[in-house]
Amino acid sequence: MNPFTWWVWGRFVVAICLSCAALGAQSARDQERENRYLEELRALRPELTDVFKRANDALDSNNVAEAISLYRQVYAGAPSFEPGMRRLGSALVYSGNRDEGLRLCRKAVELHRSSANLATLAYALAGGHSLSASSDDKREALRLLGECRVSPEGADADELTLAAQLAYGLDANDEYERSVEELTRRFPESVGAHYFAAIRAAMGEQWIRAEREIKNAGKAGLPAETVEKFLASGIRSRAFGWKLAWGGGLAFAAWILGLVLLLGIGYLLSRATLRSTENADPNLPITENERRIRRLYRVVLNAAGVYYYISLPVVLVMVLAACGGIVFFFLAIGWVPIKLTILLVIGAVVTIVAMVRSLFVKVSSEDPGRELRRAEAPALWQLVDEVARDVGTRPVDGIQITPGTDLAVYEKGSWREKMQDRATRILILGAGIMNGFEIAQFRSVLAHEYGHFSHRDTAGGDVALRVRNDMIKFYYAMVHSGQASYFNLAFHFLRIYHYIFRRISHGATRLQEVLADRVAAQTYGPTAFAGGLQHVVRRAIEFDRWANLEIDQVIKAKAPLVRLYDAADCDGTLVQKDFETAMNRPTTPDDTHPSPADRLRLVSAVRATPKNSESGEVWSLFAEPDAIKREMLARVEMQIAQFRK
Repeated sequence: MNPFTWWVWGRFVVAICLSCAALGAQSARDQERENRYLEELRALRPELTDVFKRANDALDSNNVAEAISLYRQVYAGAPSFEPGMRRLGSALVYSGNRDEGLRLCRKAVELHRSSANLATLAYALAGGHSLSASSDDKREALRLLGECRVSPEGADADELTLAAQLAYGLDANDEYERSVEELTRRFPESVGAHYFAAIRAAMGEQWIRAEREIKNAGKAGLPAETVEKFLASGIRSRAFGWKLAWGGGLAFAAWILGLVLLLGIGYLLSRATLRSTENADPNLPITENERRIRRLYRVVLNAAGVYYYISLPVVLVMVLAACGGIVFFFLAIGWVPIKLTILLVIGAVVTIVAMVRSLFVKVSSEDPGRELRRAEAPALWQLVDEVARDVGTRPVDGIQITPGTDLAVYEKGSWREKMQDRATRILILGAGIMNGFEIAQFRSVLAHEYGHFSHRDTAGGDVALRVRNDMIKFYYAMVHSGQASYFNLAFHFLRIYHYIFRRISHGATRLQEVLADRVAAQTYGPTAFAGGLQHVVRRAIEFDRWANLEIDQVIKAKAPLVRLYDAADCDGTLVQKDFETAMNRPTTPDDTHPSPADRLRLVSAVRATPKNSESGEVWSLFAEPDAIKREMLARVEMQIAQFRK
């Protein structure tokens, strides 16, 4: 037996006995049996029936002295009346007159070895109120209760409880198990059944069950102070600890399941998108199935965004638990590496601070380039407005010119303005993309960008954008503080969640690109779109290769940058090789756009009548293209100036 078990026996065996009818009297008497007793007494001495009832009431009210006086009257007038005899004996034992009380109880058993007589003598032998009898008396009481159990009348819950208590104290394990088993089987909701279930649970260190069972015993009648003492012995604190552990474990498992579910949904949506785009009629702007998938993506992306913020408290607890667990391990083994412990604590604190700061530090958003005024490129603005009319959507409100090969659109404004299509529409146009860009091809690519507007791709996604920005801020904060390591749980969470979120968001954007491609091909024909896409891919490769080469040379020579937008010296063989690789590669889950080959294949069956378009390159649409190039060169020059020092 563990120390707790001995403590339970020594502290509570008296309390549980008091909760039962230790005197042979019951808090709620069996009225049918009491009526039989009264009929029996009425046949012997009818004038004593009222005295017997008053004696029972006095005993039930714990007025033992009055009960003894009244029972003596009954016994004197009807000495063969067993209920009066044994109840007088039981009351005498309770009052301290044990010898006389036992004599009367034994006499009742000699007259009739009924279950009631046997049980009353057993209670008296066991010590009555205090259960302070000798071991021999307790063994005799246990034998009597065993006989009571197998008698025709059987033992009630109180008698089985006392038998279990006595057997427990006498190490009579077989009798103990039999008594508890019968008590649990016949009286599962009794005080004793719950009480012994609580002890069993405590012995097995099943603290939550022990707490539950002792509380059930209290509901069944165990005194509240006894329940409280039992719980205060360590059961409550241990049960709370295990509840916390189980609750935390279940919450952690549910959190992991949520991550897996998000990843699975993203995978299924990606597969559904692939099937839908392959089977869709390319001559329709959007099919009903594609519309449903878009709605699903919007819901899942928002859910994934919210889940990121739900996950942060979980990660915080994980970091604290890991740090605390390691420190506790050091304490348990009796060896605490001070420096390592300090580093662990500092790392946990820094990680938590970085996590919290990532939610509240605001990053000011800036336009990617500088605004291109209408006077600087009136023909370009006219073309941009014409394409909007051809697509059937509102034209852009501004053009941002950049030094690179950018070509994209976005919206500026509040969430409400975007939802009401009142936000400012911006076209990003890179100077590096325009060399050799035919106007007919540019129209088609521009129609693709307007397709995003017409499908309202740029109107939503605020939650996804915020989550992406917060993850980036969290990552940079961890890198800056030196916590972006494989030993940091928060860093692993960030990597895993970024992977999941990327899978979902990139699947959504791939569908958006396919639909925007379809708009371009339906408006200006698949041939024009194919030419525009090929130019964008080739020019991005060519410009990046040339820019890297040129910038590296001017930094080494400490010379000014003058030929960034002139790729005449770029190795055409290498460019062609990279171009063919880019055009023919397969689409991967990490792609925000389908591969160029897939994009061209999906629009190849579009039936559209090509519109007449003026010849020439996009630079011809600018009033002073050389001035724009010089300005963009100056911007790049400012960025690389620091490397010349």
